[in-house]
Amino acid sequence: MKFDLENPLTAFDGHDDNDAVSALFAAESDHTPSFKSTDVHSSIRNHCFTLISQAQFSYDIDRFTAYLAVNYIDRFLSKQVVLENKPWIVRILVTASLSLAAKMRNINNLSISNNSSMDQSEQRNDEGLIFNLQSVHRMENLILTTLNWRLRSITPFALLQFFNSLFELSNDQSLSQSLEDRASDIIFSSHYEIKLLEYKPSILAASAFLCAAHELIPQQVPFFLVAINSKCGHIYKEEVLNCWSVMREITVDEVVSFSSLTPNSVLDQKRTSENADRNNGKKRRLNDFRNNQTFYISQVQHY
Repeated sequence: MKFDLENPLTAFDGHDDNDAVSALFAAESDHTPSFKSTDVHSSIRNHCFTLISQAQFSYDIDRFTAYLAVNYIDRFLSKQVVLENKPWIVRILVTASLSLAAKMRNINNLSISNNSSMDQSEQRNDEGLIFNLQSVHRMENLILTTLNWRLRSITPFALLQFFNSLFELSNDQSLSQSLEDRASDIIFSSHYEIKLLEYKPSILAASAFLCAAHELIPQQVPFFLVAINSKCGHIYKEEVLNCWSVMREITVDEVVSFSSLTPNSVLDQKRTSENADRNNGKKRRLNDFRNNQTFYISQVQHY
């Protein structure tokens, strides 16, 4: 079954929405990385996400898969002691995390190699060294055991519909959808910020909706804050406000161009993007991920 970041708890399919939301709030801490801000950790994290960003463009990896891989990396780094930022360690960690994320999302045609852009700037005269599929599997197993096999990560996307319902915009489905789409975009654009690691998925989701509301319907922001206080006993308003402040700093450059859009134009833009993704998907010619292939890395030692 394909893992859906917006519906991670399959046990609650078809059950009462309130039960599902309560279960998400109860379990989210088990899927939240511990906050670390050491120089080594920050350096490794930045290196990982640079490679993931390059892989997204080179191998047409969808952003949900990339986000899930980022979640695995953050949780792994928060529990494993990595003493130095060696390129080969970072690359095999990124490859294994993307591999696990792709498997969780039933993407069986993902091939990650060093044919084009996986950090070409670090190649040396010994470029062409490789690590094979067995090495990737070893790192996958290390990630799995470190995360206690909890790969159905609870992310902010799982709570977007819940927070959307607090706006009570049932009479304006277009605006409601625009808010959710914009909040989703904000989560994607801000998830590389290390400051956000200290916040649980529910705080991130609420803050993203505040950012979206501030851009699209600023007059409704005070009412949304009241709704959070009255209907969300699991959430502290101060945390939401602090997280919102960080997100606003990250998205400030986007707000200038986004503020000229209406809710309807945002929805139209989203549909255009989705159509483009579908068309691009038809053109993909990638090797089957399950084949006995080799993963190329420009500078690798044995794992």
